[in-house]
Order: sequence, then structure tokens, then C-alpha cells
Amino acid sequence: MAAAHSTGITRIGPPGALPYSRAVTAGGFIYLSGRLAHDEHGVLTGGGGIGAETRWTLESLQQVLAAAGSSLRHVVSATVYIASASHFAAMNAAYREFWPDDPPSRTTIVTGLVVPEALVEISLIAVPSGAERIIIHPAGWMRSPNPYSYGVRCGDTLFLSGLVPRRGRDNTAVTGDIRAQTRAIVDNAAEVLDAAGMTLADVVSARVYLTDAADFAGMNEVYGASLPGAPPARATVVCGLAGPDFRVEMTFTASARPREALGTPPAGVPLSASIRAGQHLYVSGMLGVTPETRRDVSAQTRETLARLDRVLADSGASRNDVVDATVYLTEASAFDAMNAEYRAFFGEALPARTTVVTGLVVPDGLVEIVITALAR
Repeated sequence: MAAAHSTGITRIGPPGALPYSRAVTAGGFIYLSGRLAHDEHGVLTGGGGIGAETRWTLESLQQVLAAAGSSLRHVVSATVYIASASHFAAMNAAYREFWPDDPPSRTTIVTGLVVPEALVEISLIAVPSGAERIIIHPAGWMRSPNPYSYGVRCGDTLFLSGLVPRRGRDNTAVTGDIRAQTRAIVDNAAEVLDAAGMTLADVVSARVYLTDAADFAGMNEVYGASLPGAPPARATVVCGLAGPDFRVEMTFTASARPREALGTPPAGVPLSASIRAGQHLYVSGMLGVTPETRRDVSAQTRETLARLDRVLADSGASRNDVVDATVYLTEASAFDAMNAEYRAFFGEALPARTTVVTGLVVPDGLVEIVITALAR
């Protein structure tokens, strides 16, 4: 089932009682909700073990892509959430079967999942069949030993894989504190961007994954000094990484379109409230922590969504224009309470969505929501 709720936006079948669309087609991209090998009641349907769950999940996503006029061969960006770093190798082995060559860019992090028994969740961004999809690989870099491309360019948009502090030329790890690791990641990003004919000034959206919230200030120091002009929209959460020596991983999206920073960013943090590039609007992760909402996930979700509503309005968009969302919860037990507020906010105009369990860098934060919208 597909329905158009806003000009240029098509939403494909919400799965039963859950408040998200399976996929949303908008602005030349197809955004797929995070998928687990479990049904909407939390019952395992994809077989046991990380390999079986990965295969079932990707086969299920392939069906959604087919309904949207695309396929796994047209995926440009993937985010894989695994419940344990010990599952990384087996997940990769199963994942590689679906992309023996020219895989999409990919980020893999270790998080809690809202179905406690689940081992993996995967979300995707794809282009329609026949659309441009160019693999980006910096000159002189080794091929990744894992099944992902460092960047995929689609027209004016570049999706970078999650970057960790490794040297691209020989894949050796960069050791050191959070400042050294952040600097290595930004340098890597600059090389991938250069290979695509872009620079750090073209970055419009970033996700930062820290293993320790205490590293937030040190990461910000280097990150803020490295990105010229108005910084990209950004979300930062605390989670595990696949490599035990890494303290930080970063994922970037860049656009060759003219970019405009909109809204009022938080003081002292190098991010913009939102960035508009062409018809796409990238909004920073939003929280709703106040003295009144401190211990109440329902109240924090309402306040978070109200703040997102104001950012959208400042950018000339509305909640009906949101096409993709990521929800970070600190406790899986908060899922139902968050969902009730989320559904009331979006009504039938449901974006694609992924929900995982991570730490947040704001004290007393219980929920953080990141969105992408189609600007009018």
C-alpha cells in the first residue's frame, strides 16, 4: 500500500500498529525503516543466529525496495545495528552475500534493540532503479576488508561510510586520545570528499558515535575547528563500536547544492539546528530535557517533537514533510510511551523510522530524535 501525503512524498505501507512507514520515497531517494528479523509483536520470524537474522532482514528489505521501484543493487547507504561486537564477523559474512561487489556505504554500531532478543537491525537509503550510483574510492587507499564502499555519490549527494580512526592507505589503526582519533576521522573524510569533488564545507549532516560520553568535549574541540563555515546538522550518541580500539566513529552526508544553515543552534556545540541543501532539510538531533520533563519519557518526547516542529517551521517545512527519522532511547522499556506521543504527532504522515537503544550525551536525556525532511 502506498499513499502520498505531501507533494513529492510517497509512503509505503505502515506495518500494522507501529507508527512508521516501511519506506518513504522523496527527493530522489527511498528511505527504508529499520528492519529486524521479528514481526511487529516481537516474534522471531527470520531463523536463529546472527547470520540467519541478517539474511532474513535483507531479504525482507529487498521486498520493500521492489515495491518502491528499486533493489538492493541500488542501495547507497546502510546502517547496521548489532547487539554485540562479537557478531560483527558473522554479520559481515552474511551481508557480503547480498553485495559481492560495489556495496553501499555503511555504518555499523553496537546498540541495544527494542526487541531484546534481536541480534541485528538494518536501515537503508536507496535510489530508484536506473538512477545514478557512483562508488567513491580515494586514490591510494586500500579496499575495505569489510563489505562497504567508502562513499557513494548520487547526483549532488554523497553518502560516506562510518569512518573510524584508520589510515586509508594501509588500513592501520590510529591510536591516541579522542582528539587524535577525531582528527584522523576528519582527515579521512576530507580525502573521501575530495575523491568525489567535494570538501568538508559541503557536509550537511553528521552522526557521531562515542564509546564514552566523557569524550564529548574533546571530540567537539577538534570537530568544530575542522569543519569550515556553518557546521552540519548533527546527532551524537553513546554506543559500542565494532573495533575495540576505537573511541569514536562518524558518518557524514554531503551535498554539492548551495547549503543554508537555519534556526538557532545550541550554545557551545558545533552544529547547526538544520541545514537546507536543495530540497533536502537535515535537522540535528533534538532532545526535550527540561526541569519538568527530567524523568518522564512521554513528556520528553512531546517536548522534543514540539521543538522539531519549530525548527521545521523556521525552515519552511512541516511535520508532513518529514521523510526519515531515527529515535535514540536510553531504555527499551520506554518504547511504547515514546510511540504513543510520536504517533499523535505525525498522524498518518509517517516517516520511515529506526529506533535503537543508546546512551545520550545530555544528562537526564531519555529520548533523542533526528529527522530528514523534504523542504518546500
